Amino acid sequence: MSVRLHVNVDHVATLRQARGTTYPDPVQAAALCEDAGVHGITVHLREDRRHIQDHDVERLRKVARVVVNLEMAATEEMLSIAMAIKPTLVTLVPENRAERTTEGGLDVSGSLARVQSLCRRLATAGVGVSLFIDPAEEQIRASKEAGASIIELHTGDYANATTVDARLSELARLAHGAAFGASLGLRVAAGHGLTRSNVGALLAAAPQIEELNVGHAIVADAVMMGMKEAVRAFFDAMKARSTG
Repeated sequence: MSVRLHVNVDHVATLRQARGTTYPDPVQAAALCEDAGVHGITVHLREDRRHIQDHDVERLRKVARVVVNLEMAATEEMLSIAMAIKPTLVTLVPENRAERTTEGGLDVSGSLARVQSLCRRLATAGVGVSLFIDPAEEQIRASKEAGASIIELHTGDYANATTVDARLSELARLAHGAAFGASLGLRVAAGHGLTRSNVGALLAAAPQIEELNVGHAIVADAVMMGMKEAVRAFFDAMKARSTG
């Protein structure tokens, strides 16, 4: 199975917002990613607008030639924006304004009615729904019950593991979660903290993963080698799967 790669261009906008300029442009960065062969572009419109802005999402939706995946909190404000812009896909994520980046997965089982309502309303508007969750059976089962068609497994604990045993333990959790999700008929994606050095082992351990969402590592590599080259280097790392 060929694994699809979606690139998150949030941190191109982070650099722009640091100086309040009009550059670098995340939509231009998205176009370079498309030229390098990615299958989708992901942007997270956070409630505090710390990087991606509303006009970025609107422009991206108009010009993108690939899947546009809008990450957002499960709020009425964000729902109304998604209903107006109609991205290809919405990924519901937890959001805490004090966090540096998204920490952990959405608690679907603890807010099932709310998530179920959002999934239903987005589906009515023709927008696909993915849920960003930890690789736990109760969250995966709840995601299916909520009506999502895709789950994105949170790989942060794997990426941040500091010992071999911890890394292997997290790989086992992700492998089990991916297999369990696929057994329920869910499409399985993964993301958070993935780099060229850790993605191969993940894909080898969890062959049910169909799609990756990668942002910070690719944007960081792009500073040194250029955006197209960074994307191509990540594709090469995805192909070089290992069990190490």
